[in-house]
Amino acid sequence: MDSITADTISIKGHGGDTLEAYLATPLGQGSFGGVVVIHHMPGYDRPTKEITRRFAAEGYIAICPNLYSREAPGADPDDAAARVRALGGVPDDRLVGDVKGAIDYMKSLPISNGKVATIGYCSGGRQSFLAACSLELDCAVDCYGAFVVGTPPEGMPLKVGPIVHLTPNLSCPLLGLFGAEDQYPTPEQVDELEAKLKENGKKYEFHRYEGAGHAFFSTDRPSFRPEAAKDGWEKIFDFFGRYLANS
Repeated sequence: MDSITADTISIKGHGGDTLEAYLATPLGQGSFGGVVVIHHMPGYDRPTKEITRRFAAEGYIAICPNLYSREAPGADPDDAAARVRALGGVPDDRLVGDVKGAIDYMKSLPISNGKVATIGYCSGGRQSFLAACSLELDCAVDCYGAFVVGTPPEGMPLKVGPIVHLTPNLSCPLLGLFGAEDQYPTPEQVDELEAKLKENGKKYEFHRYEGAGHAFFSTDRPSFRPEAAKDGWEKIFDFFGRYLANS
């Protein structure tokens, strides 16, 4: 499916706040599963919108809420990210409320089949896991999410802590994609998360890529690893195909 429509919209987020969001939808007949794309720390940028459109082209309703709407409305993504990073990042409770608002918006669309997932990269990977432990989802994807396990190093302004203790609340199957050379999360931290998932009997799939570090999906950065990214996309679409398809 290649025909899509995409536009900037407004949605209601945490506390009833109005957020900017980027919505992409397939133009084919039928009903479709929904994907909330949680942007990375660099923000609500062009590469993230391209990812959102890619999901629509594959037959999913996709929405990316601008998590920095409050602090930096209308700002350049780099400036907005710097402002929010200096403030310590997006609070966890607000993130959950914003994702819920995006989910509610998608489910209200006549073309929704009622099934929803989250996917996030970098900080968004942690937030995808957080959403899956806080909301009822059909599946979730964590792409190298930092600080699910472990805390930011001294000097980093982010005010986030580990959330691995939320694993018993995970509401859905989890797909994790990680670089074997990443430092945030390290392979040992991925091992710790995997052990916790096993301990709690959760359904999950983890894939680790040798020769890849952080942000190996990012085509515009030196960290891009084409083979790992290609396989990762295949894993994502297979996963969504199993859990978001019409019954």
